[in-house]
Amino acid sequence: MGFKQFRFNIVLRVLLLTSTCLALFITLNSTFTFTPILVAGLIIYQVWSLIRYVDRTNRELAGFLESIRYSEFTRTFQISDRGSSFNELNAAFNDVMRDFQQVRSEREEHFHYLQSIVQSIDVSILAYQRDGTVEMINPAAKKLFQVNSLRNINMLRTLSEKLANTLLTINPGENKLVKVQDEEDLLQLAIFATEFKVKDKVILLSTIKNIQNVLEEQETAAWQKLIRVLTHEIMNSIAPISSLSSTVETMVRPYTNGEKDMPDMDMGTIHEIQGALQTINKRSTGLMNFVETYRSLARIPEPNFAVVKMQELIQNVHTLMKKEAEKKNITLSTSMEPDTIEVQIDEQLIEQVLINLIKNSVQALGGSKEGQILIRGFYNKRGRPSIQVIDNGQGILDDVIDKVFIPFFTTKRSGSGIGLSLSRQILRLHGGTITAKSIPNEETIFTMTF
Repeated sequence: MGFKQFRFNIVLRVLLLTSTCLALFITLNSTFTFTPILVAGLIIYQVWSLIRYVDRTNRELAGFLESIRYSEFTRTFQISDRGSSFNELNAAFNDVMRDFQQVRSEREEHFHYLQSIVQSIDVSILAYQRDGTVEMINPAAKKLFQVNSLRNINMLRTLSEKLANTLLTINPGENKLVKVQDEEDLLQLAIFATEFKVKDKVILLSTIKNIQNVLEEQETAAWQKLIRVLTHEIMNSIAPISSLSSTVETMVRPYTNGEKDMPDMDMGTIHEIQGALQTINKRSTGLMNFVETYRSLARIPEPNFAVVKMQELIQNVHTLMKKEAEKKNITLSTSMEPDTIEVQIDEQLIEQVLINLIKNSVQALGGSKEGQILIRGFYNKRGRPSIQVIDNGQGILDDVIDKVFIPFFTTKRSGSGIGLSLSRQILRLHGGTITAKSIPNEETIFTMTF
C-alpha cells in the first residue's frame, strides 16, 4: 500500500534521482568512458518520469475542464495508484460531471417541453429582430399566414401591408388589432409583443390570435340582448294600444252603421274618430308583426348536428332554387372540389342560409341578361370546408359591405335586414364564419367557412 501513496512515490523518485546524480559524480572520476553516459541518460529518464508523474494530475484537471468546456459530461475520471487524497479528487471530478450532466439533462427536458408547447399551441408565435429577420415561427403562425417558411417579416406584405408594418413598429407590452382580408377569409388579428435579449440580439416575441369569431360572437350577443329588450318594451307598449283602439272602434261602429241613434256630435266627427282608431289599430298591428319578425333573431333553435356530404347539400339547394333562377334567366351552377367533403352541420339551418344567399343573388341580378350564380364547395387554404355563393350582379359598395351583417340594415326597399344577420348567427352556432367580398358590377362572393 505504501507504493500507492503519491507522496511516497515522489520522495522515492527524488531519492533515486539524488542517488543517480551521486553515482554520476563518482563515475566521472572512473576510467570507464561509457559509464557516465549511461548514468547521465538514467538521470534524464528519471527527471522525465518524475515530471510526467507529477503532470498526470494536471492533465486530469485539464481534461476535466475541457470536458466542461465542450459539454462532454458523460466522461468519467479514474486517477489510480496515487493515494486517498487523489481518490477524493477523482470522486469530486465525477460528482461535478454528474451534476453538470443532470443540469444539462433537465435543461434539455425543459427546452423540449417549451418547444412542444410552442409547436402545438394554437396561438401564432413569431420571434424576430427589429430589422424583420425571423428567428422562429411556430406551426400555428405558418398555418395562419399560409407559408412554409418565413425569413423576414417583410414577406408578409403580400398578405397585408398593415400587418407587416404593425409587427415591425409595435412596442413591447403593446396590444394591436389588425384587420386582414385575404382571398377567402376575414381575419381580425390581436397582436401582443414582448422583448428580450439573446446575447447581443434584441428579439421581439409577438403572439398573434385571430379573434374574428370572438368579435362576431360578442356582436351577436349584443344585438340579441338589444332585440330582446326592444321587443319586450315595444310589445308592452303596443299591445294595450291595439286592444284599446280595437275596443273603441267596435263601440263607435254601431253609430256609423246607423244601428244606434247618434250622440250629440255630427257624423263627420264620428267618422273621423273611427278612421283614426282604424289607423291606430292597423299601425299597431303592423308594429306587432314587425317585432315578431325580429324576434326570430333571438330565437334560433339549437343545431341538430349530423355528418352531411357537402355535395349532396349543394345539389339539394341547387334543385330547390334552379327553377326560380331560370324564371329570371339566371344560370345556377355548382362546383365541388373534391367531391368527398363531409361537414358536421344542421342541414336544415345551413340550407336556409344557402337559400337566403341565392335569393339575394337573384335579386341582385334582376334585369341582367347574362346572370350567373355559382355554388362552390371546397377546402380553403387553411384546410377548412367552405361553401361560396358567387354572382356577377351589381355587387355591394365598399362603404356598405361591412354593414350587411348588422341586424336591421338593408339596401332593399322591401328588405327586413335580418337575412344576413340570421345567416351569421347560424354559422356562429356551427363554430364557423360567413364573410362577404365584392367588386361592384363584376363579382360578389359570400363565403361560409366551417
